[in-house]
Amino acid sequence: MSGEAKMTFAEFFAGIGLMRIGLERAGWRIAFANDIDDDKWQMYRDHFGDTGEFVVGDVHHLAVDTVPDVALATASFPCNDLSLAGARQGLAGAQSSAFWGFIDILTKMGRRRPPMVLLENVTGFLTSHDGNDFRDALLALNRLGYAVDAFIVDAIRFVPQSRQRLFVVGTKTQIIPALNDKTPKFYESECRPSALADFVYWHGDITWKIRPLPPLPTATLDLKDIIEDLSPNSQTWWSRDRCEYLLNQMSPKHRAQAEAMIRGSRLSYGTVFRRVRNGKSMAELRTDGVAGCLRTPRGGSGRQILVAAGKGSFAVRLLTPRECARLMGADKFVIKASLNQALFGFGDAVCVPVIEWIARNYLNPVWEEEFALAVPNQRKGEPVTYRKITRK
Repeated sequence: MSGEAKMTFAEFFAGIGLMRIGLERAGWRIAFANDIDDDKWQMYRDHFGDTGEFVVGDVHHLAVDTVPDVALATASFPCNDLSLAGARQGLAGAQSSAFWGFIDILTKMGRRRPPMVLLENVTGFLTSHDGNDFRDALLALNRLGYAVDAFIVDAIRFVPQSRQRLFVVGTKTQIIPALNDKTPKFYESECRPSALADFVYWHGDITWKIRPLPPLPTATLDLKDIIEDLSPNSQTWWSRDRCEYLLNQMSPKHRAQAEAMIRGSRLSYGTVFRRVRNGKSMAELRTDGVAGCLRTPRGGSGRQILVAAGKGSFAVRLLTPRECARLMGADKFVIKASLNQALFGFGDAVCVPVIEWIARNYLNPVWEEEFALAVPNQRKGEPVTYRKITRK
């Protein structure tokens, strides 16, 4: 069987399936998907159909024999307890502790454990509990026989959305190179900024396998490129009073930016998030042609607002589900869900072209180099014994 034919994956915390789309664009095939959220499963089904691979349920209660043999397991586990916007309870938190459910599944798979794993989460994962959560997660993968690598990619290099995410690749391998012991700068690169490079350098107890990555692409899209052409009479546009209220919530600096947009000779676009500053709700305007990071609309503050202004006019509405899909690189995603349901689905998802880039530039080469012909032998329940290549 060819390497390509074996490129199957199990998608944990699948959400609406954007990880799947990104991997499939790079030649991978879905074999299994799991998520606890019925609303996300509905959106997944609306797009892909009910083809039998999706199991709805809590990862902690998932029967291991329902997970097939695959080449790759992915886990975009909940970020609630790792995000700066959350309570920072870390991997012990009610939501982000789902990571340990994923580890438990891998543990129970024994010799069926996939050769590769891919984790995705917010960059706050790196610093949660002074880095101890990240260290614990990587050591857990080490104990299962995976050497690990980590890097950060911002979706802004692919779509007009600022969305930094931390990725971890675990590779079940028997031979790994020794880390260079010069300085943290040795590990620093475009995808491994200084904070991550420092973490690698100072955590020699972790079994690393650092792989060079090519330069990231240069962004070509602007916010205006993803805007839906809605009628001025559409009910999605806010009333004049509501628009004025939003303007009055802006700081003098942001209000001046909005006024400049209104005076402009052409229509231009910006986005707004409401944030609490010094106990007061403020509207913060962004006008650089890039949307803020899509979030789930909990409590209303996560709803991203679109501003369209110019030639003396000022119009405001929420981003539409289709615009959110485009900001996630899923332009043709089938959307039948309600506004709120769609905003939750896309706010919790991964950016499709980012996943495709990782697959083509990391996962696919590793698969071809190390696993396409043969996977290292491993007795049931026994982790891989690493043999490091030392430098002379």
